[in-house]
Amino acid sequence: MNNQKKSIDGLVTRSNRVTSADSLHRKTVKKPVKSAKPTTIPVQTKRIDADAVEKMAKDNAKKRKSATDDFLKPVEAFDFDFTEDDIKKSGKKGKKPRKKWSKKRKVLTIIASVLAALLLAFLIWGNAIISKLTGGNSNVFDAIGTLWSDVPLKTDADGRTNILAFGTSGYNMEGDEGNGVHDGAQLTDSIMVISLNQETKDVAMVNIPRDLKVADACSAGKINEVYWCNNQNGDNEKAGAEALQKTVEDVLGIDIQYYAHVDWGSLIQIVDSIGGITVTLDEDINDYWTNTFINAGEPVTLNGEQALGLARARHGTSGGDFTRGNSQQKILSAIAQKIKDKDLGVTEIINLVNALGDNLRTDFNIDEIKTAANLLKDIDFNAIRQVPLSDQEKDIKYVTTATIGGVSFVVPAAGVNNYTDIHTYIKQMFSNNPAVREGANIMVLNGSSQPGVAEAEKSKLENDGYKVGYAGNADNKYSGVMIYILNSEKNGTKDALAQRYGVQVQTADQLPEPVQADGFDFIIILGNENN
Repeated sequence: MNNQKKSIDGLVTRSNRVTSADSLHRKTVKKPVKSAKPTTIPVQTKRIDADAVEKMAKDNAKKRKSATDDFLKPVEAFDFDFTEDDIKKSGKKGKKPRKKWSKKRKVLTIIASVLAALLLAFLIWGNAIISKLTGGNSNVFDAIGTLWSDVPLKTDADGRTNILAFGTSGYNMEGDEGNGVHDGAQLTDSIMVISLNQETKDVAMVNIPRDLKVADACSAGKINEVYWCNNQNGDNEKAGAEALQKTVEDVLGIDIQYYAHVDWGSLIQIVDSIGGITVTLDEDINDYWTNTFINAGEPVTLNGEQALGLARARHGTSGGDFTRGNSQQKILSAIAQKIKDKDLGVTEIINLVNALGDNLRTDFNIDEIKTAANLLKDIDFNAIRQVPLSDQEKDIKYVTTATIGGVSFVVPAAGVNNYTDIHTYIKQMFSNNPAVREGANIMVLNGSSQPGVAEAEKSKLENDGYKVGYAGNADNKYSGVMIYILNSEKNGTKDALAQRYGVQVQTADQLPEPVQADGFDFIIILGNENN
């Protein structure tokens, strides 16, 4: 009986050991659910080997540790090396305390945070500026993309890029006429077209008088109202600009690829940001209204306020509004020349970008702006050709003044809304051929034995844009082709004719005696080719 009791006691003790070892690899032990009736627990009669169970528990623990280590391996590179002392100091078993940052690491973190904030601010600021400049056509990421792009500007059928540039005096670009802005601030005081050839870098500029009478204006009937007519609330820049662009195309007979709207009120900020500009005027200006007094032919340096005064000056001049248009062309050329010549510092660049961003709207995209900026480097601004529609001294009279219904207008010399002569004139002056632009009067003589040579040559020259005032027979017979220049100011035509015929142009004193050359700039004699 005692032996049996010992055997049972041993069984219970080992059973407890089994339970303790088995609990090592169990996640949870569910508590027995209480029941109204007593639960009968079956007695395990089979003898258990406690040592084997304990060994099994240790093996399972090792397997779990190995699996955990494998799971943690990918993140071990980001862990810090802690000692046992570090763990003890933390007061938490099994958890590693955070290691204190060094001074160097704190400084580097602060610098990185500041740089990140500055970069974000620059992106936001840059995006706003670029979006304004391009009329929403581009953003700051497009600007970054221009580092790898090279996009040429759009051109017309003749290979020229025509840009409508118009200015409003004090108009807030966002459409707000408050803050002391005067009445009529949305009227375009300045309207001009800049035409350039990207290959030859030839640039020409023509001003359209703001009082020009047009059919599609909405109030007094003047062209300076067209932008306002289509953007009266100030919230549709594109509609106003495109309407004005269409009107100018009708007046000049050309296709316009881009527009640029400048707030003349920003001229002070723009000129001052580049350190002033230098201009040389073609006529004296004595305008008491704008306090502008400048002598013709003398280079004068202007600050922002003085440049704005010149841009608005039209009293005390011989040409009135025509003079003002001419002055505005010179101001724009001077600004571009100064930007090209001056090595702008960071502060100047930021000031200029801010001024342009707040006061310039275009329909260029950002890569086209980059192309235009690169073209500035190769353009000789002193050689820009001003194309006047009216110049008394040069006897250019494509427009004139008229009073209609008690209102003073500028109208085409050919008649109201008759732009035919203007179209012909602009086509000539915007030609890529310098000989065509000069409009030299040419005489062609047949000095050969074959009839009809002069008339045939006249047709060829006129088809290429040359002006041939007379074609006839020479008094004598000649050999080869001879060209004589009688007007030393027509050097473009001289070079073009020399290249066309492959001969050297001779001077007026070398002209054969029987030839009468009054009123002509060039004489071309076509002789017998085989003699």
